[in-house]
This record gives sequence, C-alpha cells and structure tokens, in this order.
Amino acid sequence: MFRALLRVVLVLIIVAAVAAFFFGYRFADRGSSDATEGTTGTAGAQVDVDSARDAGAKVGETVAEGANQVQRAAADAALTAKIKSKMALDDTIEARNIDVDTTNGVVTLNGFVRNAQGRDRALQLARETEGVTSVVDHLAIR
Repeated sequence: MFRALLRVVLVLIIVAAVAAFFFGYRFADRGSSDATEGTTGTAGAQVDVDSARDAGAKVGETVAEGANQVQRAAADAALTAKIKSKMALDDTIEARNIDVDTTNGVVTLNGFVRNAQGRDRALQLARETEGVTSVVDHLAIR
C-alpha cells in the first residue's frame, strides 16, 4: 500500500513539474515590449531565453525539493516498518497495540503495553534501529 502511495506522489510531482515548466515557458513575459532581444521560435514569435531559463530553473528546484520530501517520507516509512517488524517478532510485546510514527528519524510510540517490561522492550527495539535519532514515549501500561 505504501509503494502505491509513493508512486502516486511521484507521478503527481512529475506531472506538476512538467505543467509548471510548460506554463512558465509558454506564458513567460508575453507582454514584454522589448521584442528585439531573445530569439525567434519556430512559429515566428519572439522567445525570451532568459525568462525560459529562469522558469526552467524554478521548476527544477521545485522538483528537487519534492523529490527530497518523498525521499525523507520513504526513509521514515522504512524506519516505521523496521520497528513494527521487530515488535511483531518479539513475544514480549503486543505489536498490534502500539502505533509507530516516524518523522525525520524521530520515532513516536503510542498505544498500550501490558507492563513496564513491555514498555522498556518496545523503547529498546525502537532505539536500536539504525537511522532512529530519538524516541518519544507515549505508551501507557494497561
């Protein structure tokens, strides 16, 4: 399910980048009165090369920023999956009662455990996972 969501997000970013580039290139500085600068396009209209470069650079920057956000989200999802897998394999923890959320390497554990040993074990499994920078404990003993 996560892979499908990731694919949808990537496709949306690419479509937005292409659309932004097209509209930026197509409609950039159309009202400019300085028609002698720039080059003539294939349809005979003047094209402002500098404006097109600026629009392309902005689109590239936006796409790179979006790709970085997707990469961070994927890394956080991978950490969450690793921790949930560890908990599911551990007999001392009821993994289905623990919610694991990860944001920029910070893991937050929410939910219920049977006893203090279960809480300690859940925290230990999260802290031992490579890539985790810190763990926030919101576990309650029931």
